[in-house]
Amino acid sequence: MQDAVLLGLLMAAIAIGFGLGARFAYRRQPRPPTGRSPGLSREYFVGLNYLLNEQPDEAINTFIHALDVNSDTVDTHIALGKLFRARGEADKAVSIHQNLLARPALSTATNDTIQLELARDFMALGVHDRAQRLLRSLLENSADEALRLEVKRLLIDLLEREKEWQDALEVVQPLIKQQPAMRRPASHWLCELAQQEIEQSSRALARKHLKQALQLDERCVRATLMLAELEMDNGHYGKAIEQLSHIPQQDVAHVPTMLPALQRAYTRNDNLPGLENHLYTLLNQAPYTSVIVALGELVHQRDGVDNAIERTGAWLSDAPSLGGLDYLVDLYLESERLAGKTTPDTRLLLLKHHTGALLTGRSRHRCRRCGFSSDNLAWQCPSCRRWGTIKPITGVEGE
Repeated sequence: MQDAVLLGLLMAAIAIGFGLGARFAYRRQPRPPTGRSPGLSREYFVGLNYLLNEQPDEAINTFIHALDVNSDTVDTHIALGKLFRARGEADKAVSIHQNLLARPALSTATNDTIQLELARDFMALGVHDRAQRLLRSLLENSADEALRLEVKRLLIDLLEREKEWQDALEVVQPLIKQQPAMRRPASHWLCELAQQEIEQSSRALARKHLKQALQLDERCVRATLMLAELEMDNGHYGKAIEQLSHIPQQDVAHVPTMLPALQRAYTRNDNLPGLENHLYTLLNQAPYTSVIVALGELVHQRDGVDNAIERTGAWLSDAPSLGGLDYLVDLYLESERLAGKTTPDTRLLLLKHHTGALLTGRSRHRCRRCGFSSDNLAWQCPSCRRWGTIKPITGVEGE
């Protein structure tokens, strides 16, 4: 379908080009007394025949041979290059665009446009170093602000793919005010730099970059989590808890993400009552399965399994979930074992089998933009490449 649309547009462009050429020729020359008037060349009709017979490759090659490179056909050649790139034949697009650049009579604006398309061709081929050189050359030499903005966007995308976070930040910095949507990816690039610095034991620099990330995007859960981990590494569990307390306001969907760190901070600080109070607060903000199970375990350890069953059942009546039911069945089986029953209730075992089967293989995280699912949390979606869009799946079948 895409080929047909692009070829249709290409055919129209070629027809217009030939028509204009014929028109100018018609004005310059006396009208022939007999025979066919100047118009479309034979190659055009051959290409059209290929197109109608669903032979797009032959049609494209015919159209290329039918076109001479001149000021009237440059745009058509550029369109041909785009068509090849869209078809996954970026090597042919490179050939077309390089051939255009070899022409000495191109205007500066046209030359810049062709170089931009050639950079896109190299990116499609994975030749990122050549693409980057072209883009940086355009940034230095082009005076067209609209083209420079497009070059910066493409260069940012390229640097992100190459994981050159610092260079990407330097390019995006002047654009932040005009492009506020760039704040989120830039904050994650700072987190990537901080992660590298933590691995290199440069924790002070990592902390600086994480604070810069929060200045760019105050809702950056990742930066807050990393700052909390740094506090715990230094034995400052109270400060870690304070950091983690911001996350429900930043993005309540990431409450399940923060729970392991929160439990670790309170446990190392020997403050289980504080953890229980904090979990009750979270239960009011986000009655997720992970919060219910964490509270149930605290009640289980302190007050026994029967109290845990009663409290967990009450919480699940307000926020039912498959994972919560599976945990409640575990509590009932534990209660029977403690009561001295040597053979578990077969009905409970059957229910446990069904809940386990339904939970097996379910993804735990999903991208809120493209729907990509995975078991582990990724801060950049591998599918749509957006930052911060993958979050825990919550609700009846979540967590």
